[in-house]
Amino acid sequence: MTKSQFPLLCANACSAKIAAGAVVCVESEIRGDVTIGPRTVVHPKARIIAEAGPIIIGEGNLIEEQALIINSYPENIMPDTEGVEPKSMTIGINNVFEVGCVSQALQIGDNNVIESKADLGRNVVLTSGCIVGACCQVNTCEVIPENTVIYGSNSMRRLQTERPQPQTLQLDFLMKILPNYHHMKKAVKVTSTPVRNQAVTH
Repeated sequence: MTKSQFPLLCANACSAKIAAGAVVCVESEIRGDVTIGPRTVVHPKARIIAEAGPIIIGEGNLIEEQALIINSYPENIMPDTEGVEPKSMTIGINNVFEVGCVSQALQIGDNNVIESKADLGRNVVLTSGCIVGACCQVNTCEVIPENTVIYGSNSMRRLQTERPQPQTLQLDFLMKILPNYHHMKKAVKVTSTPVRNQAVTH
């Protein structure tokens, strides 16, 4: 990392509220009002961009390389349009965002898997226990029922009897290994008491 890059990366880190216990690589891109819960792992090259409102990410989520989570404006609305109120994006617990997926869904529940190169539109509500298969596109305006599996080139659907298991072991492994090879963004305590100086973990 060059010296010229470091202040920019620090500025990005300061804009995000990162809970203690989260592992967020400096090489990830985080812009806007983003809150990241404990035990959430954000890989290098992942992008979390809050343009049209805050993004709140819960506990135990796994966000892999080149995944894009973006709270963007609808296509017909410009950022400077008057009377446009920001809408929050809320992501629950134990979700997996695999390599290269794109998620614009404003509401995602718990224990979902968005597989590699899958694309979730802004008007989709993903409940809990769902799997969006690799390269599937879901750009409809609907609430996806719990435990739905979307798969195949035609984005077919079926229900599964059990929701995906939390990636607890993989999260534990990544939380130990990633800090050995990447610089981490500093956790920010959201409290009313003064925060002591904290060293950046490496």
